[in-house]
Amino acid sequence: MTTTLERPETAMPQHKDPIPWRRIGWALPPLLLVLVFAVYPTARVLPESLSTADGIGLSTWSSVLGSELFRTALWRTIHIAVASTLGCLVLGTFLALVLAFVPFAGSKVVGRLIDTVLALPSFLITLAFTFLYGTAGAVNALIVRVTGDANGPLNFLNTPFGVIAAEITFFTPFVVRPLLAAFTQIPREQLDVAASLGASPVRVLRQVVMPEAWPALLAGGSLVLLLTLNEFGIVLFTGAKDVVTLPVLIYTRGIVTFDLPGAAVIATVQVALSLGLYCLYRFTFNRLTGGSRAAVDTKL
Repeated sequence: MTTTLERPETAMPQHKDPIPWRRIGWALPPLLLVLVFAVYPTARVLPESLSTADGIGLSTWSSVLGSELFRTALWRTIHIAVASTLGCLVLGTFLALVLAFVPFAGSKVVGRLIDTVLALPSFLITLAFTFLYGTAGAVNALIVRVTGDANGPLNFLNTPFGVIAAEITFFTPFVVRPLLAAFTQIPREQLDVAASLGASPVRVLRQVVMPEAWPALLAGGSLVLLLTLNEFGIVLFTGAKDVVTLPVLIYTRGIVTFDLPGAAVIATVQVALSLGLYCLYRFTFNRLTGGSRAAVDTKL
């Protein structure tokens, strides 16, 4: 019995792809810009915070972190950021639901006005609040004219509540826009079927609309939290002397008193806090979106 040995097929030589120089060339300019204008200045903050009169040490860190002013500013920053974010989520969700599902005359105009707020600097909102709700503002003047009192009752702009109200007014569009985009992706037929089956509007909102909007709500809320955490213009223009946040404290240490090492310590804490919140947001968002994709894959 004769056997024929089959000649093994020779593998075709694999040619390595050439180095994508064109892609590298396109990526280098923005990468260099980020490194020069963002990463390098931020990286310089940490060595500056370690500089002392005797050289390098942690004495500046211990003195700044142990001060009552820093702890008060940290608590005030977190308190204002969380309260403003919650207010933006509540008000933004309400406005987005009305604009998306409650037809009324002028809804497009209201949507355009909300978009206009995004193009304005934050201190203009504070200035508008001063003209409207300040001690000599239009609302107090009207109340004084009607009641005949010597002074108007509104005097909240120099308090944490005034800062929170101004930040809610300015940052609410950052919640409205993602929610409106998410609501437009919901099929109208799905809402009609749920309503035809006897579901109340509240139940449709809870079981059909909001589950689809959670990623957009999380994205808008996380963005607002990061922005309010680092907000400086609104706090400064309210003139609230007792409302000291971390950005205001950095400005005071670095510009007013020229304490650059102390300002660098607070700035490092601010950067670490912002990066920590951003990483937490990305982790939570990936878990939510990953879980929904996994569920879809299992159904398919």
